[in-house]
Amino acid sequence: MNKIDKAIETQMKNIESKTGKSLEELTRFILASKLSKHSELRDMVREKFQLGYGDANMLVHVARGSANLNSSSSAPAEIEAAVDRIYSAKKELLRSLHAHVMKEIHKLGEFEIAPKKAYLSLRRKKQFAMVGPGTKGRLEIGLNMKSVPGTERLEELPPGGMCQYRVFLNRPSDVDQELIGWIRTAYESAV
Repeated sequence: MNKIDKAIETQMKNIESKTGKSLEELTRFILASKLSKHSELRDMVREKFQLGYGDANMLVHVARGSANLNSSSSAPAEIEAAVDRIYSAKKELLRSLHAHVMKEIHKLGEFEIAPKKAYLSLRRKKQFAMVGPGTKGRLEIGLNMKSVPGTERLEELPPGGMCQYRVFLNRPSDVDQELIGWIRTAYESAV
């Protein structure tokens, strides 16, 4: 069992302990709710069982069979649908650049992909990157890492945001060793 599988197993045991319900009982409750949106299910579970955001979020993923333990094999249809939605209309031109970046990120190892409304959140134990359309027709990569000096290209962001840094990409050649190095640093620190 890899580290991610073990962490989720431990989290599920803790959720069972907190709620006094088995995973099977919790799954039946979630699937019987008639709600279809992940956010609605998560909020319902938080309220009903007094769980924190992270526990409720993971429980809904597990119950719906989309825990994304391995980004290359879990819930590909859900991820693909999110990518279709994110890169629609004017943002469609960024889709091939997104695919190029993701191909390189997949080479780093296992991680989960959590589709959001306007970007993909890439997570190990915690979020290490965000990938999505940015301003001015560019692809934006947000990175979570510490003690890396900012540069003209690696923009430091104010404290308290979703990421500490961001990089904008305009073309496939922007996916270079410097960028992959920053992503690797963020990936390796997200354990």
